[in-house]
This record gives sequence, C-alpha cells and structure tokens, in this order.
Amino acid sequence: MANSKYEYVKSFEQNDLLLPNTWIVVRIDGRGFHKFSDKYCFEKPNDRRALDLMNAAAKAVMNDLPDIVVAYGISDEYSFVLHRTCSLFERRSSKLVTTIVSTFSAYYVFLWSSFFPGVLLNSPLPSFDGRAVLYPSVQNLRDYMSWRQVDCHINNLYNTTFWALIQKGGMDATEAEKELAGSLAADKNEILFSRFHINYNNEPDIYKKGSVVFRDYELNEPGAVSQVVEVNDAGVGQPEVSRTQAEKDRKKRSKARITIEHVDVIRDEFWDRRPWLLTNRPGKIPNEL
Repeated sequence: MANSKYEYVKSFEQNDLLLPNTWIVVRIDGRGFHKFSDKYCFEKPNDRRALDLMNAAAKAVMNDLPDIVVAYGISDEYSFVLHRTCSLFERRSSKLVTTIVSTFSAYYVFLWSSFFPGVLLNSPLPSFDGRAVLYPSVQNLRDYMSWRQVDCHINNLYNTTFWALIQKGGMDATEAEKELAGSLAADKNEILFSRFHINYNNEPDIYKKGSVVFRDYELNEPGAVSQVVEVNDAGVGQPEVSRTQAEKDRKKRSKARITIEHVDVIRDEFWDRRPWLLTNRPGKIPNEL
C-alpha cells in the first residue's frame, strides 16, 4: 500500500489476535431460521433435507479450510474446531469468523437447489452469524462438544414429543407446551410410546446425536496404544513441526476424504480411535476411499 497522509487511519484498527495455544471453536448460527423454516415449509420436528444441506455446506467449508480438524452440527448451528497450534490468518478472530461464516453461507445458498429442487430462494436469503470461543485444554474442548451433543438430544426429544402431540394427538401448540411443562425425559419417552407407539431409541441417529464432520483416516483398534506423542492440557508434549513437515501434513489432509457421521462424541472411544483429531497430525489414508 502506498504511503499517504491518510494512512494514519490504520491506527484505529484493533488487535484481535486470539490467545496462542488454545483450541478455537467458531460456532455459527442461522439468523431468523424459525421464520425461515416456516417460510420454506420445513418438515417438523426434523427436515432431513435441511440437515443434509447444513452438513454439505459444513463439509465444503472443511474442504476449503484444511486447518479445521472437526466440526459438529445440530439444527441450524455448526461448530468448527481449529487446533490449538493453528496459525491461520495469524489467529485473527475477525478473519477466522468472517471467513468461516461467509464460506458456509455461500455454500448453503449454492447447494440449496440440490436438496430443495424446484424451491426457489428469495429475499430474505439465509444468513448466519458467528463467534470465536477459546478453550485452553483438551478436556474443555471435549466438554464443549459433549455439551452441544447433550443439547441435541434434549431438544430433539422435546421437539419429537411436542410435534407428536400436535400432528398425531390433535393438540395445538399451547396445549402441547402445557402438556410437556415440567416433564422429564422418561415422561416424554412414555408419551411417545404409550400414545403414539414411537420408540425414541429407534429414531435416526442424525436427529438424536447430530452430525460430526472430520477427515477419514484408518481407525485405531479399540484399546490400542497410540503411537503419537501424548499432549497434556498445557500443550506440553506437542512436538515441534518444521515448516516443510507442516506443508506435507497440509497436503495429506487435502487428500483425505471428509466424512459425516452421527456418533457419540461424549465417550472416549470416538477420540481414542481417531487420535489425529487432537494431535493435528494426519493419520494413514485407507487404501480404498
């Protein structure tokens, strides 16, 4: 940029570098999606087309940004996790958030017709907001992911019961809300089963557990000892990676298949069998992808 007498205005820009050695979670949420879902007649309590569209957009974001190690989505919300060693955009919060939000929004609109054929988008168009939150330890990060998955289960059980009371039980929204006020999970399961012959356990996992998006490498066998260096909560043990090795890892990530699964992220097994999610070192790509 050429020097000029106006260049002083740059001094008004604030430093928004995120703390080093912390996990970055960029969480995006749909803006006004309650009205948006009504406008386009999303099925209740869950519209598989809408969820698949969210997952496709998230997968596209991960494909564009190899620094994202894992993402988790429910309803109109997605969380994108960047490793504690991530240096993308020098860890500038505004750049990270706006890049992920704008890329996700663009793919959501671009892919809309693939999941809602014949349904034209018009104003107001779908849009998303976002924020960056830092987590200092692996346990904090896992607790965050567990929190979102528990919320998924709680909300889905409520919504499944609420809409069953309306669609099959003939209640209006006010009556259904009153019926469920103060109810426990066991009460909702009983309502579903005794009144509507719905076994909640048989509901699709995508509704009960949400969607996890990650790069697919060969899984560790259950109980196997990982060959990677263990990293404690303070980051001690994280091996130094040269610039050359970092570039090799980046290229390897770009070749890995990005997969979407609906699995339990609360238990240890998910993380133990996929050590690359926490070490940020690519695993072995399966022979057949």
